[in-house]
Amino acid sequence: MQRIAPDRPHPLFDTAATRRLEASTAAALAPHTLMQRAGQATARLALALAPHARTFWFACGGGNNGGDGLEAALLLHRGGHPVVVTWLGTPETAPADARQSWQRAQEAGVPFAAEPPSLGPQDLCVDALLGIGLRADPRPRKPDARLLQWLARMHACAAPTLCVDLPSGLVAESGQYIPGLAPAHPGATAARHTLSLLTLKPGLFTGQGRDAAGSVWFDDLGVPASTETPCAWLAGPPAPAVRAHASHKGSYGDVAVIGGEGLQARGMGMTGAALLAASAALHAGAGRVMVALLDAGALPALPQQPEVMLRRWDALALDHATVVCGCGGGAAVAAVLPDVLQQSARLVLDADALNAVAADPHLQHLLRERGRQGRPTVLTPHPLEAARLLAGTTAAVQADRLAAARTLAGQYGCTVLLKGSGSVIAAPGRTPLINPTGNARLATGGTGDVLAGLVGARLAAEPAQADAAFAAAGRACWEHGAAADRWPAGRSLTAGALAHSLNAG
Repeated sequence: MQRIAPDRPHPLFDTAATRRLEASTAAALAPHTLMQRAGQATARLALALAPHARTFWFACGGGNNGGDGLEAALLLHRGGHPVVVTWLGTPETAPADARQSWQRAQEAGVPFAAEPPSLGPQDLCVDALLGIGLRADPRPRKPDARLLQWLARMHACAAPTLCVDLPSGLVAESGQYIPGLAPAHPGATAARHTLSLLTLKPGLFTGQGRDAAGSVWFDDLGVPASTETPCAWLAGPPAPAVRAHASHKGSYGDVAVIGGEGLQARGMGMTGAALLAASAALHAGAGRVMVALLDAGALPALPQQPEVMLRRWDALALDHATVVCGCGGGAAVAAVLPDVLQQSARLVLDADALNAVAADPHLQHLLRERGRQGRPTVLTPHPLEAARLLAGTTAAVQADRLAAARTLAGQYGCTVLLKGSGSVIAAPGRTPLINPTGNARLATGGTGDVLAGLVGARLAAEPAQADAAFAAAGRACWEHGAAADRWPAGRSLTAGALAHSLNAG
């Protein structure tokens, strides 16, 4: 058993792959073996998390996830630990393995109750209600009233919760709750832990999954998943970059930031967004950084950052630069996008550039043409911008973030970095990445501009190869989140300070 940390890559598997692995393994083992192994793993972690618990409450569903919980409860009860089980199943309707676990628990005298016990902070709830079988259904069945009551009790309880395989109500692939099963007050619960069994599921690391799962633990139950192909990878830290002593600024590329609409057009200046992207590229080690501000957004100088060079956008050598376009670009960015899309050697499109592309079929054609030519391009949308590009809704994007990123990457033939909790990096022909770093401190204005500038710096330094954009996006996303994870406690994270904290590594 291991606790999952962002220290190395981990393969992630969807429900279909997990089911195939489970079936092939069960066929090769003695009956009931996998469920007993799952119960042993759950019991070990439960005891490690709450060694002094006065009560272990096992909330068990009527399926095999409930059977895993029953096995764990049996083991703790045999060890002399105080256990209370509430069970949604019946001997007549439970699957064969779960029915056998119920029978074993009955024979061992495990205490069953009709209602959950009262728990304190030192106790432990074990959520073994639903598991991986849940699917988003446009016509969902009404859940058992007891299940809703028990989930509400767990979410409001002072005791920590250990979820067996998945937090109940969470969809394994998407990391989204089924309507009606989400906590009434997300973030107001006690500590949460999830023990993922047999495989790691992508939904634990993106969307609502990170909050729902809490600390993620993994036990493969002695079964390597080498026969299955991952649907995604949880990204690991990038290899350290080594700068040769005999290098120079040209070795690390030019980054040109185009954006920052001035006050003239709409009475709202957004030059700060472009300057944040430039600052990020500068501190991340780009060889040279230039800024072209749009629509009378020009500045005479940047006294705080004299290293950043100001240019008119039409004076930039787009064909020799890595262009970061759109940060604070407003309505003015649409006019420059045809040239940017056709001429830029390498390109990062963010914010208003993405909105302009979504609204203009000609710009969409030019972006697809870049993809057909294999020119390195990264899109960095948040969910609403992704929804506009896909002509859909934010809810649809969030309902399956992996699928949305893959679809967008395929539609335009480029790398997509779909931002959010568990950012997704997708590209044609590549297994997507889910980024494990970052936290809620990043939920402040300008941090997305910093990410765009960091992607630009990493793309500028990448060797000229087919996967340069994918590699740069994955590296930058991991580093951006890791910078927030290292942030000192009690110190406010602002986008400007975040940009200054980056390094050329």
